[in-house]
Amino acid sequence: MRIPVFGGLWPIKPREALRDAFAGVTLASMNIPQVLGYTRIAGTPVVTGLYTVLLPLVAFAVFGSSRHLVVAADSATAAIFSSSLSRMATPASEHYMALVGMVALLTSGLLVLARIFKLGFLADFLSRTALIGFLTGVGVQVGTAMLGDMLGVNVASRRTLVELWQILQGLPMLDPRLLGLSLSVVACILLGRRFAPNFPVSLIVVIGAIAASARLNLAQHGFPVIGPVPGGLPSLRLPQVTWSETLAVLPVAMSCFVMIIAQSAATSRIYAIRHQERVDENADILGLAAANAASAVSGAFVVNGSPTQTAMADGAGARSQAAQLVFAGIVLVVLLFLTGPLQYLPRCVLASIVFTIAVGMVDVEGIRNILQESRGEFMLALLTAAAVVAVGVEQGILFAIGFSLVRHVRHSYQAHAMVLIPDASGRWVPAPAQPGLVTAPGLIVYRYGADLFYANADRFVDQVRELIEKAPTPVQWLIVDAEAIGDIDLSAAQTLRGLLEDLSRKGVRVVFGRVNRYLLADMQRHRIAAIIGEGRIFPTLHEAIDAVRAEGGLSADPGAATGPRGH
Repeated sequence: MRIPVFGGLWPIKPREALRDAFAGVTLASMNIPQVLGYTRIAGTPVVTGLYTVLLPLVAFAVFGSSRHLVVAADSATAAIFSSSLSRMATPASEHYMALVGMVALLTSGLLVLARIFKLGFLADFLSRTALIGFLTGVGVQVGTAMLGDMLGVNVASRRTLVELWQILQGLPMLDPRLLGLSLSVVACILLGRRFAPNFPVSLIVVIGAIAASARLNLAQHGFPVIGPVPGGLPSLRLPQVTWSETLAVLPVAMSCFVMIIAQSAATSRIYAIRHQERVDENADILGLAAANAASAVSGAFVVNGSPTQTAMADGAGARSQAAQLVFAGIVLVVLLFLTGPLQYLPRCVLASIVFTIAVGMVDVEGIRNILQESRGEFMLALLTAAAVVAVGVEQGILFAIGFSLVRHVRHSYQAHAMVLIPDASGRWVPAPAQPGLVTAPGLIVYRYGADLFYANADRFVDQVRELIEKAPTPVQWLIVDAEAIGDIDLSAAQTLRGLLEDLSRKGVRVVFGRVNRYLLADMQRHRIAAIIGEGRIFPTLHEAIDAVRAEGGLSADPGAATGPRGH
């Protein structure tokens, strides 16, 4: 297997390099405060946020192919592992960080397997609707978790509903000074995001808060601060956990894997299309694996292809991974020389920054669009969000996948079925299949809208029988329009053979039209073609109708009714 490197960097021209360098500086100024905030979600020391945009950024730039994807800390994956690991160890403790590192290492291994065995399709089982609902639920959960620090209320639980209850109980004891500062920070960031999206409002807020805290000694006046932040380069080591702990966190890594594949693939694809570029998704999966391995050995946590940070980079003018390498270089400077002042940052300011991230995760416009297009999909999004809030983030992603699959199976189980009937002008038009409908005297053209499998085969058979039995005149010909039938499984084939044999005894001849080569292979393998007769299976509907006419089963000319030949 050939492994190309620097696919997201080459070729690069001097003028483009200068533009990407400026974009990297802009990206760093906007994102450093955010990656510090992600540590509040992850339950890790503040400095680990900087670690996520050091070696992982470089690793993806080396092995990935996307010129635009920014791989860094992400709120969704941070929420996934923190909600589970916090029940196994105290957040930010040495044991907790070892578990966090093992999750990142296992996630890297799963991504490598996905690259080798081409398992990226697994993320397709997380529908866009479920993903919107999941991220909305995570936004509510993360936002709620930040309210304690923002209000100065003690919150002991890490379960969202319990947290809300504890916050409500603690409202009489909230600190109005913390509330005022928190609201000011939230207002500044949200207004900046709305009216000056390319201006580093978060960085200005952080610098201002650090300066004010150091000058006024806010820690001595009841404003909790984050405390000393270790500087220097991260130590490189493998996470030390037991075999039983590794097995225990494997499901957490699998949840992170699904989220990474789903978000990263979609994000890189969007920006490749926007800039008319090609992207090697397999190379990106390998780049994500390398980034998470780098994160695991450098004391950080799971990283992901971030849609929000990628959008920031694109808006800043980044057109290659050179911008991300500049970003990593600035983080290196911060780690070596500028971590000292971070100790004065008030915790409520950091919590407020995370709260604005949580607000951004609630996709109000996306949910509104889903409601306008499909109430069923809207309920799916709400159920997924509710599962995340009520049960937990890790379980929520399983619910999201489960809901997506159930909805898909339900669509296939209750597939649309149509009968071609003549309209006022004599043209044949599709109408929902109802007993009593016929295409012409003695003929029914029946269209089924899904593959035939074990769950829906009986519904297919029952509907065909009812159409034939309740037809106003005896049915001699049944044409099955199989355009939407791409597959017939073993159970469905057995059921279909029984129907065909019964119809043959009753004198009803069956013809299949619009049969593609894959369906034809299934029909031959399952002996369906032998029962119907190879001469009554056609690649187009017109040929099927012509065959019926040739045998005297249709006197009227349906040519104008069925559309152009070849259909």
